[in-house]
Amino acid sequence: MRRHFLASATVAVAALSLAACGTTEPSTDDTAAAGKPAGKITLTDAKGTKVTLDGPATKVVATEWNVVEDLVALGVDPVGVADIKGYTTWNTAAPLTGSPKDIGTRGEPSIDTVAALAPDLVVATSDLAPAVVKQLRKVAPVLEISSADAADQIGTMTDGLDLIAKATGKEDKADTVKKEFEKTLADGKKALADAGLGGAEIATADGYVASNQVSVRAFTGGSLLGAVNEQLGLKNAWTVEGDKSYGLATTDVEGLTGLGDVQFPYIVNDIDGDPFTGNLAKNAVWKSLPFVKDGNVHRLPDGVWMFGGPRSMEAYADSLVDALTK
Repeated sequence: MRRHFLASATVAVAALSLAACGTTEPSTDDTAAAGKPAGKITLTDAKGTKVTLDGPATKVVATEWNVVEDLVALGVDPVGVADIKGYTTWNTAAPLTGSPKDIGTRGEPSIDTVAALAPDLVVATSDLAPAVVKQLRKVAPVLEISSADAADQIGTMTDGLDLIAKATGKEDKADTVKKEFEKTLADGKKALADAGLGGAEIATADGYVASNQVSVRAFTGGSLLGAVNEQLGLKNAWTVEGDKSYGLATTDVEGLTGLGDVQFPYIVNDIDGDPFTGNLAKNAVWKSLPFVKDGNVHRLPDGVWMFGGPRSMEAYADSLVDALTK
């Protein structure tokens, strides 16, 4: 399913450097009577655009699932969310709160729907087409978060969280979320080491069927899941080269023959079906693979969003550790 979500992004989006810095500018209003400083918030987003808010944003629209997740993790109920059905299917780590309005697809949100919500901030990602961002800026300030960067996926993820936190006045909560994420990784690394799996080779994947052929997508060392694997003390076994943004590569069942004796966790969704237990079940090449013979193929739970924020990566790490150590 994600192939539909990222087809244009993985071709067109180059790795972006983050410039997620925030400052608070004192207001010219008389703030002494309020007993604390108040003022406008000026942020520089991932595209280098300065975004000025009158104060912490409370009515926020989100056009991509990772930023929706970040808002929920920070305790902010988004008033508008792109493709709510898809989000609730693919991201169970941060369930939606409140009653957000569906604003359309993530690639083409409805400008009229967004305008009707009268948001004080729209949070988008660098994958959103510039023409759409330009239209959204006519409605409200738009803060663009870097979607992905194979050079530093975890840093890109947490920098995006920090930028959203500055825009919404939730910086303390962001610190808590990051500490919980770090603890999950540390606990998972210890659990794997205790089970004798420290340094084990891993090849995380997902898969889909097109024209009766199974395509396998490799989450290389440059992917977000690959970066989490490394933090868990595992060694990425993929030798194919991933794209510069998401660290993803595509192969077929024959391309799996070079993996050797690895752990093979994968993520699919019941909506698309499971090509590994379905289409490949009687495939001679698949059945001959060492990790298949050894029972080292692990389907991870549904609802783990492979391109999400800290909450999704905690869910991935927990489910992976559980699968490998059971």
